[in-house]
Amino acid sequence: QVQLVESGGGSVQAGASLRLSCAASGRTFSTAAMGWFRQAPGKERTFVAAMLMSGGSTRYADSVKGRFTIFRDNAANMVYLQMSGLKPEDTALYYCAAGPTTHVFNFWGQGTQVTVSS
Repeated sequence: QVQLVESGGGSVQAGASLRLSCAASGRTFSTAAMGWFRQAPGKERTFVAAMLMSGGSTRYADSVKGRFTIFRDNAANMVYLQMSGLKPEDTALYYCAAGPTTHVFNFWGQGTQVTVSS
C-alpha cells in the first residue's frame, strides 16, 4: 500500500499562484508514476498532470499547459504541483495519485481544496 497526503490548497484570487504538495509513504518503491487530478463540484474527476518518478516523462491536461508544473523530490518522496495564473475554473478538490504508469493510478490521497475567485 501507498499512502498519499496532499497539502497546500487554499482560497486565492484569479491570477495568483499556489503550490500543492503530496507526501508519499508506504511501499513507494512500487510506484513508478505520480500525478494530480481534480474534481470540481458536480463534475467528474479529471486528469491534471503526471510524471514518472525516474524523470523524463511528464504530461499535462491541455487546460493547464503552460500554467501548471509538476515536479518531484525523490529523496523526500514528495511530488508537487506548482500552479500559476490561476483561474476560477481551476476551482476544485485536487487529488494526488500514484501508480505504475502516467496513465494508470491505483493509490489516491484525500484531496486538498483549491478555490479561485474572480
